[in-house]
Amino acid sequence: MDNRSLPEARSHLAGRGLGQGEPYALISRIYHMSQEAREVIEPHIRRTPLEESGSISRAAGKRVYLKLENMQKTGSFKVRGALYKLYKIKDEYRGVVTASAGNHAQGVAYASRVYGLRSVIVMPENASIAKIHATKAYGAEVILHGRVYDEAYQKALEIAQSRGYALIHAFDDPEIIAGQATLAYELLEQAPGAESLVVPVGGGGLASGVSIVYRYLSPETMVVGVEPKAAPKASQSLKAGRPVETPVRPSVADGLIVKQLGTLTFSILRETLDGMLTVSEEAIAHAIYLLLERSKILAEGAGAAPVAALIEHRAGVKGETAIAIVSGGNIDLTNIYRIVIRGLRTAKRIARIAGHIPDSPGQLKAVLEVIARHRGNVIAIHHERTDPRSPAWHAKITIEFEQPEPSTVNSILADLARNGYVFWEE
Repeated sequence: MDNRSLPEARSHLAGRGLGQGEPYALISRIYHMSQEAREVIEPHIRRTPLEESGSISRAAGKRVYLKLENMQKTGSFKVRGALYKLYKIKDEYRGVVTASAGNHAQGVAYASRVYGLRSVIVMPENASIAKIHATKAYGAEVILHGRVYDEAYQKALEIAQSRGYALIHAFDDPEIIAGQATLAYELLEQAPGAESLVVPVGGGGLASGVSIVYRYLSPETMVVGVEPKAAPKASQSLKAGRPVETPVRPSVADGLIVKQLGTLTFSILRETLDGMLTVSEEAIAHAIYLLLERSKILAEGAGAAPVAALIEHRAGVKGETAIAIVSGGNIDLTNIYRIVIRGLRTAKRIARIAGHIPDSPGQLKAVLEVIARHRGNVIAIHHERTDPRSPAWHAKITIEFEQPEPSTVNSILADLARNGYVFWEE
């Protein structure tokens, strides 16, 4: 892969309206920094694999390659930006402080250890326990504060001022963005002919860095961002033409839950992204399950979001080949069961039915025998005698079971009806 000269790059960017003005100056600056960043961080990171996935390709209706940044040092792409940023300031400060839901925290903690700096990490109170423990393991001081990233950031700002430490923003920093951009160079060498690239968008640092490099070196590639419907800050901001603060809801993609894009990342994404997609919680959970079961890849919600987008929005990503950036794999093991169960329900591998049965001996057994005849494997049963909606002398029964085929639940409901039981799918 040969880098384009600056005049050639300017010509390609000008075709997208990027040839002049403040946005172009910022983009040009970060692009050139990313070339230095690539050399600086190379001794401290892994060159992560790019693998084709047959199962994801079939589900997405196109040839899909997975960039496995879940196998990166600290389990996430975030270490790239942290290493470059701390390299640039390591001779000016004795310590750093940052705010993060987890992956940036581990990246900064790791980079601090590499360069011999002290680190203080402010994490939201609901941060993953696994990410908290991992961050401490790199030698960082961890402080829990606030419900979301934005509140943790305000606390980090106070600590930086009181201790005289450098404040390391998780995404709205040119050097952080330049570090994240190094991922794009690997992609262009591993899959130079990919027609589309799908990248997760939290604060926008990764998407900004990657899209800048692609606009210079592969402008024909469609770069699409993806975020959960629970935090549609990028979609709404790009539509409004300015950074918009949006209300957020809990999501299995906790690493993408940010109220607002940064000033820098918004100005970059507005110029370099080809589109934004939002994905449902069910689609993200299904993608986590699919990656784990079919590809043996453990991805956190943010890392699975690009796969979810390719499956949920097949028509929204052009071309016959696409790359999905699996940005991280730092998922809390205590949450895997719940997420996988949710994914299995979306895939109709698990069904749940409810109904009212006479509250007398043998009735539950009869219902279970019907399920067993259809090879349903019961996971859980909830028996409630006090439901006020139940007919007199009846109990409400909720049964969750594995089913061999997506349509098995319909056969079970029909069989139960023939035996005089009224059940419905929940």
